[in-house]
Amino acid sequence: MDKKYQVFVSSTYVDLLDERKEVIQALLELDCIPIGMELFPASDDDQWSFIKTVIDDCDYYVLILAGRYGSCSESGLGYTEMEYRYAIESGKPVIAFLHKARVGPISEA
Repeated sequence: MDKKYQVFVSSTYVDLLDERKEVIQALLELDCIPIGMELFPASDDDQWSFIKTVIDDCDYYVLILAGRYGSCSESGLGYTEMEYRYAIESGKPVIAFLHKARVGPISEA
């Protein structure tokens, strides 16, 4: 039996619904198991602890970026950024897609 890889799909949500659908469809066509926030069951667990557990259980991490930062945790960091940092720290293989049409110029602060 061939191994089916579990892939965590991360992005901001509302602005990238179509892009998420395309990535998830491509993963399904590759016989992978996509996991993302829209697939999470309701849970009483601490949200960040639950997300880390799901990332830990995945074989790969896919990030889709555009022009929005997304929802922030109590620490002030966005969940998408926290997920990405955690995946890197955990040694997960990561692939990131940058949506050129939705990203403006990078400004210096």
